[in-house]
Amino acid sequence: MGSPYNGFSYTAAVMSNLVFITGGSSGIGAAMARVVPYSDARVINISRRELEGYEHFEADLSDPEAWRGVADLFAREIKDFAGERIVFIHSAGTLQPIGFAGEVPPDAYTRQVLLDSASPQILGDAFLHAARKTQVECHVVMISSGAAFTVFEGWSAYCAGKAAMDQWVRTAGAEQARRGDRCRLLAVAPGIVETAMQREIREASSDDFPSIEMFVGIHENDQGRDPEEAAREIWSLLERQLENGAVVDLYVPAD
Repeated sequence: MGSPYNGFSYTAAVMSNLVFITGGSSGIGAAMARVVPYSDARVINISRRELEGYEHFEADLSDPEAWRGVADLFAREIKDFAGERIVFIHSAGTLQPIGFAGEVPPDAYTRQVLLDSASPQILGDAFLHAARKTQVECHVVMISSGAAFTVFEGWSAYCAGKAAMDQWVRTAGAEQARRGDRCRLLAVAPGIVETAMQREIREASSDDFPSIEMFVGIHENDQGRDPEEAAREIWSLLERQLENGAVVDLYVPAD
């Protein structure tokens, strides 16, 4: 029996698809929830805030104490799931604090590192542990960024976190391939998507983030991607025969 969250209660076997989304209350995570391509999907938003119309498991993923609760959620919900597919999408992340390393509040920087670098690996590992106990098709999708391979001054923790995420996906994907592709892993950089995070970037100071004019220009020229358009493209990647552990960059600069 599925656990009730915010008034929702489902029998796990009723739905053919089970989808976990971290950071599903806003941005690309919310878009991924809204355009799930399966008509009979149970979607659980794992975040601090609710997304109206969806199950919510409250968790502050910058707090290591919350990770055990999410691991328990995975184990509990996957154990008796008898549907077709289970997908874990990790979209949670933060740019805050924007500023140079050594110049921002240390506590805030620590929370950023825990969320952006540690939580993808810890939660990915927890999902793989839970997935070992099922014969259902399983996927892990990590939402990455071009910041994984580009230096943006003022984003040291964010850039490092996305780079760590990509390498974790490559390595864990190779491990899963060696074990017979029990779970398929993918990291996707969706490009510059018009979300609240982009507004945060444009509101930063040039002293803290010297590349701000690039992002302002992209917005003024209407070159940012629609979140749901990007989300649909990410979902479509699950139907392709990509190498396990593939890291895909969807950003194509405008002519």
